[in-house]
Amino acid sequence: MGANATLLLTIQLEASLHEPMYYLLSLLSLLDIVLCLTVIPKVLAIFWFDLRSISFSACFLQMFIMNSFLTMESCTFMVMAYDRYVAICHPLRYPSIITDHFVVRATIFVVARNGLFSLPVPVLSSRLTYCAENTIKNCICTNLSVSKLSCDDITFNRLYQFVAGWTLLGSDLILIVLSYSFILKAVLRIKAEGAAAKALSTCGSHFILILFFSTVLLVLVITNLARKRIPPDVPILLNILHHLIPPALNPIVYGVRTKEIKQGIQKLLRRL
Repeated sequence: MGANATLLLTIQLEASLHEPMYYLLSLLSLLDIVLCLTVIPKVLAIFWFDLRSISFSACFLQMFIMNSFLTMESCTFMVMAYDRYVAICHPLRYPSIITDHFVVRATIFVVARNGLFSLPVPVLSSRLTYCAENTIKNCICTNLSVSKLSCDDITFNRLYQFVAGWTLLGSDLILIVLSYSFILKAVLRIKAEGAAAKALSTCGSHFILILFFSTVLLVLVITNLARKRIPPDVPILLNILHHLIPPALNPIVYGVRTKEIKQGIQKLLRRL
């Protein structure tokens, strides 16, 4: 929370960082903060104070935010990959393509697409009939953990989450891979000494975060598919870590690897 708040404040106060790339990074930090505030306080309340109860409305709200903001983060990575593609493959056209107006439209697209596709998940769960036990075998309100308590058939519920999740995350991943394929192809054609390394360094932070985000998500999916072969607490732990580690790493990686942000943070600290 502190790292993301520092990054947001630095970008806001430092005039040299008022550029589309850093606005997209601000969006990523905002999404991370909301995800942390949605999941971690309740998890800590359970572990520290044994406050295990949660209302139906709060549970479904948590479910919606987790589903929508996770896909929003993936979509933001996709927009940032497009930003890097234009910067390296079409540098002369970059100022005319990646504008403040583009960032506004991209933000509206990120929020609208993922919010609308994720909304049916808690709606479908809330319309089920709950007539058995009311104890979720999890410390966060995931769709499957909640819907398993229902006496109704949850096949459609499972199917919608699977199709929507993989459609959103899958399309983002395909576009990210395509963007980096074009970037790599363009970089390999650069003949000037050191120019290729410099071009790749501008994508380094972004690529590291995408790789980590995708790896953690893939491990989480695999452990859920192999649930019968591993202890039941492992997927729960991985789910919590997926809402904790990427938000912690994002501002640190950008702060360490991006000279402009590092200088902005130093200026901010001197002001304080």
